[in-house]
Amino acid sequence: MTHVIACIDGSSIALAVCDYAAWASRQMDAPLNFLHVLGRSEYPVPTDLSGNIGLGSREHLLQELAELDEKRSRLALEQGRLMLDAAKARAVTDGVVSPITSRQRHGELVDTLIELENDIRLLVMGRQGERSDSAGEHIGSHLENVVRTLHRPILVIPADYSEPQRILIAFDGSATTRKAVEMVASSPLFHGLPCHVLMVGADKAEAHEQLNWARTTLEGAGFEVTASLRAGQVEDVLCGYRTEHDIDLIVMGAYGHSKIREFLVGSTTTKLIRQSRVPLLLLR
Repeated sequence: MTHVIACIDGSSIALAVCDYAAWASRQMDAPLNFLHVLGRSEYPVPTDLSGNIGLGSREHLLQELAELDEKRSRLALEQGRLMLDAAKARAVTDGVVSPITSRQRHGELVDTLIELENDIRLLVMGRQGERSDSAGEHIGSHLENVVRTLHRPILVIPADYSEPQRILIAFDGSATTRKAVEMVASSPLFHGLPCHVLMVGADKAEAHEQLNWARTTLEGAGFEVTASLRAGQVEDVLCGYRTEHDIDLIVMGAYGHSKIREFLVGSTTTKLIRQSRVPLLLLR
């Protein structure tokens, strides 16, 4: 797992993706790779149209349709290459000194990322893609599938870039969130940033014991730590705490319950992705 991989497309959020990916690359001194995947709807699938058009069709019409498809494919590829070149140039401007590369692929984003999974140290994606730029709080069509499928850290970012100054770990004592604490403690990504650990639940001795473990682990790694236990609905408490303490980035586990339970009560992960105005680092 060596690269920061940033997924870019033609959406307005692509600039923020570039900037957050550049920040992560600088923090971790890791190579940066920009990825553009040309989805199946954006390039033509070879088709025999003669039967659809009818016996009276003229050959020049079929030829013209084929030429239009070919031109559309070439334009989409060229647009992708230009975006990748612009992303690399922006990363240089952002101060990245590690190697910067790019990839352009045909196919589905999830399939491409599965293929590249062993090469991913951190994946950076926008909350919304080019097909949902005006979708308000809706998340991009690919994002949830990627988060559910990949077992790599995924940084989901909002529309505007702001360099993180303080982070919040959403902690519940589970194996995933304990892993999150250990990852923050050991990763250069957050080196030097004040760290808040928030647990949502009842005021019980077990909860305080788990919080003390998180505090001790992070303080042992040199972090300035604020640990808190609050009652309430998870997403409301997290969003309120973020505003109260001016948090720039939230670290949390993703989709920890079964799909059946999520269908009945809704997914905290999806709600937070929709509501959050700061980057979310999601761990599986």
